[in-house]
Amino acid sequence: MKDKYKIVGPIYDLLSAVYSGNSIHHCKVAMLEHLKPGDKVLFAGVGHGRDAVHAAKLGAEVTVVDLSETMLRNFQRNLEKEGVTVKIRRVHSDIMKVDEYEKYDMVVANFFLNVFSEEMMVRVLQHLIKLGKPGADVVVGDFSYPTGNIFSRAFKIAYWYGAVLFFWLFAGNAVHNIYNYPESMRRLGLHIREQKHFRLLMLNCYWSVLGKKPV
Repeated sequence: MKDKYKIVGPIYDLLSAVYSGNSIHHCKVAMLEHLKPGDKVLFAGVGHGRDAVHAAKLGAEVTVVDLSETMLRNFQRNLEKEGVTVKIRRVHSDIMKVDEYEKYDMVVANFFLNVFSEEMMVRVLQHLIKLGKPGADVVVGDFSYPTGNIFSRAFKIAYWYGAVLFFWLFAGNAVHNIYNYPESMRRLGLHIREQKHFRLLMLNCYWSVLGKKPV
């Protein structure tokens, strides 16, 4: 399949820093505190990869899955540049073709589900849940659903569309409204254990949502 991130992949880290400061990074690592040494964790989409490195340094057995060869190469370059020696398994594949069902203690989808249309997003999330063991944690970090007064909601929506239209133009990602991930996770049978918000310009623009799969 065509590598949609061939253009934006090499500047993904820069885009993240420019658009959010450190908010996206803090959002991505927020729930990793729940990991224990030896836990198996899967990251759907490699992104800048610092969250996967953080998990590996905590003693987890880490797998990253990405369809984009560009993003995986960028991840490898970052590891070499920073002298990272922790072992991380890399899988070049469509996440829907990963069939390691009930293998993982934690499944993480950071800024990954937003690339899909709503119908496909639900299908992917359902598949990710199947990859977790009974009782596994499922983490979604992303733009937060707009709440607050009319000005707060308007800013968050405009801020979201700035990002989504950029990635539609340069990567062909879907254009859609901001997803209410806790609602989707509950509908798929997860118990929402925790939500953390991360601010930009004094507003909660990002969140990390931790769901628990039934035992």
